[in-house]
Amino acid sequence: MMEIRTPKTHKAKRVLEKRAPKLVENGKKTLILHGTKTSATVSSVLMELYRLKKGGAIKYSRRNENIRPFESGGETSLEFFSLKTDCSIFVYGSHSKKRPDNLVLGRMYDHHVYDLIEVGIENFKSLLSFSYDKKIAPHEGSKPFICFTGEGFETVQELKQLKEVLTDLFRGEVVENLNLTGLDRAYICTAVSPTKVFLTHCAIKLKKSGTIVPRIELVEVGPSMDLVIRRNRLPNEGLRKEAMKLSKDKPKKKVKNVDQDDVLGKLGRVYIPEQEVGKIPLPDKSKGVKRERREGKVKKNKEEGSASKKLKESE
Repeated sequence: MMEIRTPKTHKAKRVLEKRAPKLVENGKKTLILHGTKTSATVSSVLMELYRLKKGGAIKYSRRNENIRPFESGGETSLEFFSLKTDCSIFVYGSHSKKRPDNLVLGRMYDHHVYDLIEVGIENFKSLLSFSYDKKIAPHEGSKPFICFTGEGFETVQELKQLKEVLTDLFRGEVVENLNLTGLDRAYICTAVSPTKVFLTHCAIKLKKSGTIVPRIELVEVGPSMDLVIRRNRLPNEGLRKEAMKLSKDKPKKKVKNVDQDDVLGKLGRVYIPEQEVGKIPLPDKSKGVKRERREGKVKKNKEEGSASKKLKESE
């Protein structure tokens, strides 16, 4: 039997709670792995992807002989690394005579392989081969603008899948509001043919336009490469339906000291501090008492005066 290990420290409990399923998931982390053989081009691509994803990626530099994503049984080590690092996307680089400069991009669901797409790298240009003003270099952790150009991304199944994988790979944390000044980079993907995509990374410069909306200029900062689609594997229908399920329960903001009862409805708790009756000062009513006595004397004198008047009149 498999031993079930429970967390023994508060830190381990927090880690497990962080990895647990949520209504609003965290940003997807990327796992970057090397194959049995890698060329200089593949190693450079993996390193520069790690730099672009710094803070949201984990890179292993050792060679992995047991990982063969498209073969049955070759996914065990990949799923183990995904579970260990809590990564939902992986990039696996390899090089062989049959498939030179090869990259396998894939997504995981519940730490099992969801889908795969294999691309070849051509015309690769490194970050170091571009010259530009370093002041406009994108900041680490900034949100990117992702542009897909070409009707093939809407009509060709392989390009559709590549579009989804690249979007998950580069978009980072999902946010509701975005400051325009924090949008300082753009990934431009152009469908050159049904099996070829040109990918480049640009910095965004905001310039005055005389209106509220600034004028945008793109400066290529690298890397850039051609991605040639080789093989792909789509998720089966059952797994796809399970992964696409949405919870009907929306996250509600917790209101302090308010509970909901099925019978009584909304119930609130009011906390009153302890009342120290012995220490509460009594109100000073001496002035009021004196006033009441004066008013009583005046009233008594009036009554006595009216009584004496009546007595005189009767005489």
